[in-house]
Amino acid sequence: MANKKVIIIGGGIAGLCTGVYLRKCGFETEILEMHTISGGLATAWKKGGYIFENCVHWLVGSKEGGQLNAAWKEVFDIGRLKFFENPVFEVVERGAHRITIYRDPDQLEQELLAKAPEDAAAIKEFAGLVRKASRIRFTESDAPLAKLVGFIRMVPFLPTLSKYSKLTMADFGRKFKHPCLKAFFGEGLPDLSFLAIVMSLGWMAGGNAGYPIGGSLRMIRLIEENYKKLGGRIRFRARVERILVEDGRAVGVVLEGGKEIRGDVVISAADGHATLFGMLGGKYLSDKYKRVYETYKPFPSYVQVSLGVAAGLKGEPSLVNLGLDKKIDIDPGTKAGDLSFRIFSFDPTFATPGKTAVICLIATYNHDYWLKLREKGKARYESEKKRVAGKVIAVFVKRFPQAKGKVRVVDVATPATIIRYTGNWRGSMEGWLMTPATGIKTLPAVLPGLKNFYMVGQWISPGGGLPAGLMTGRAVSRRVCKENGLGWKMN
Repeated sequence: MANKKVIIIGGGIAGLCTGVYLRKCGFETEILEMHTISGGLATAWKKGGYIFENCVHWLVGSKEGGQLNAAWKEVFDIGRLKFFENPVFEVVERGAHRITIYRDPDQLEQELLAKAPEDAAAIKEFAGLVRKASRIRFTESDAPLAKLVGFIRMVPFLPTLSKYSKLTMADFGRKFKHPCLKAFFGEGLPDLSFLAIVMSLGWMAGGNAGYPIGGSLRMIRLIEENYKKLGGRIRFRARVERILVEDGRAVGVVLEGGKEIRGDVVISAADGHATLFGMLGGKYLSDKYKRVYETYKPFPSYVQVSLGVAAGLKGEPSLVNLGLDKKIDIDPGTKAGDLSFRIFSFDPTFATPGKTAVICLIATYNHDYWLKLREKGKARYESEKKRVAGKVIAVFVKRFPQAKGKVRVVDVATPATIIRYTGNWRGSMEGWLMTPATGIKTLPAVLPGLKNFYMVGQWISPGGGLPAGLMTGRAVSRRVCKENGLGWKMN
């Protein structure tokens, strides 16, 4: 039979991975990306000789033979990436108190017991959970026998997962007295499922969550390169306005400006809200999705202050969270009581020797304020960005005096920036927040009454992250192949 054409909306990690899988199976594919480059939220940009990272902190699957490593190999040559395995996850400072959150659970337990002996019971509980999480391996195969074996291997961990899946970070944080530990668990994203940090540190403890040198943009370029090598096409500056539906089937899309592009299958790797309520006009909402958009909580948006510093900052933590003496007004309704700085002295691609790229990301749910501010005019918008940046710089140079007078580049992105370049609903940084209510179960990839249409990406996978794009793209591609009578080919 003639090759069928699949239109993929969105050229982020999910769209690219889906495109690679479908090209391997013989489909004609075209990715439609609204921006001028692929990657979506998984991106970085250059300013004044510095590169500022927007996405990746670590990549699950960095270890040869580790969880997800084989799946990443299906979409690109992961061996071309060099990984930095940092022994430290984060340093938390509150006044004179300082605690290092190590990736190794033994070192973590030793550090926490030494600094916070009053919290010994909770510390041992936490370190024990990280050790246990480092041994968990979820099955990645769809084969019935492999699924059965995977389930059997998971049985010993099920009681633990069931017990702790009911807790948020804030819930577990109430076990502690030490100010740094209370801050680590109780501040930031207090509604986040406690299992999110346990599993993350578990992957790190197993050496399977390294940082790819070159960041998200380097990784995206490798996947895009593979997609194009396989014959896939990408059309940039192609914002989809509407999905064409005829006789209950998705048959193509209409771009902004009126151009129609026809296809046999349409897959949205774009923002979930824009897809369901915009491109489809809210016509194919299941009861499940109605409840989701009424009850699920998205990750917040953020203001990102990026600094180009003419200082090496070697030996400083790669991620440090600082408690503030006085809260900073970010926007109406958002006061920051702490600031986290990512110091990229470990990535030589982000700045020339003796210089360092630094970013500070501040969570906010007040995306409307920044959107309206930008719409009212550039002067006020730029003034507010400058004000926030000034507050951030003051905190940074006080903690890192070697950077005083050496901040050469300042760049500020806001929720309006995120929405402008990615279309992400409310400027969310990662789709649906994984909470005890959402769990890790993926949402439906198909909609009632609409054939030949599927969704992939972070809006159908609570918790988001790069693996969400890979695994939802993998699952949907396999389903599309099966429903079109084609075999699943990964070589």
